[in-house]
Amino acid sequence: MIIDLPNTTTKQIETSLARVRESHSLATGRVLTLLVAVDEDSELLDDTLSTLRDASFEHPARVLVLVSGDPAKESRLDAQVMVASNAGASEVVVMHLCGELTQHLGAVVTPLLLPDTPVVSYWPGAAPKRPSEDQLGHIAQRRITNIRGASRDGSLAELAAGYTPGDSDMLWSQITPWRGILASALDRFPEHTITGAEVAGAPGDPSVDLAAGWLADSLDVEVTRCDEHISGFPIAHTIIHTDGGDVEVVAEGEYTVRISVPDMADSRVAMGERTDAECLAEELRHLGPDAIYGNALNGLGKVRHA
Repeated sequence: MIIDLPNTTTKQIETSLARVRESHSLATGRVLTLLVAVDEDSELLDDTLSTLRDASFEHPARVLVLVSGDPAKESRLDAQVMVASNAGASEVVVMHLCGELTQHLGAVVTPLLLPDTPVVSYWPGAAPKRPSEDQLGHIAQRRITNIRGASRDGSLAELAAGYTPGDSDMLWSQITPWRGILASALDRFPEHTITGAEVAGAPGDPSVDLAAGWLADSLDVEVTRCDEHISGFPIAHTIIHTDGGDVEVVAEGEYTVRISVPDMADSRVAMGERTDAECLAEELRHLGPDAIYGNALNGLGKVRHA
């Protein structure tokens, strides 16, 4: 169900939400308020709404999507309230803002925040260089960016420079399965000194760089980042050099990786590229600061590029 509210106010939006919640919304227990910022000229809105709907079944929430238009126009707020099948298990309000309202996003959303629940900010496209200092980031305890979806050329260096505990990027949850498989492989080959590592993946893919930074920080060794074209999951292969031989995790096709440990038979496990909805759902499971992600950003300085 979609309710159009042209030229409206936040009070009218709240009244509309209260009126339709019990009879139409599936969100009987909303666990957080999710603030989403998208530019009006961005092509991300439809994809973002689909991602939010799919992620909502694990995290029912009040989702406030702010679409910023031309700040030079007359101030105006047009809204759509989405519930039931159009919003998954959440209640979604899409607000199109023009004029001075685009400069006061924090004041726009404050009356609509759920009481006594966490607040999370999410930028599916272009994000501020310092999310914690942004109006939406300042009122949130978790701030999620998506460097892959940025319309401008974002970089891991910018994420690292602007990092504050509570920040995270979708890249981090994108490589969670790979991190788990690699940690499991190393657990099968204990009591050996790690002397170096190599990570190869799609050229220019920041998730491969972040994976290398995580290894460099976790293992405290020099990590070499190599380019290797691959389809599907962005990391083609990983080699951990030890004094007892090499531990390898190698992609075989788009959905399988091979694990090779010295003196053991090779094993294979399933692993494919994750959707944005899966990544967002994982990010929303952890509402406290992710220190390991911050350490991975710090580890970028230890990575050598081949």
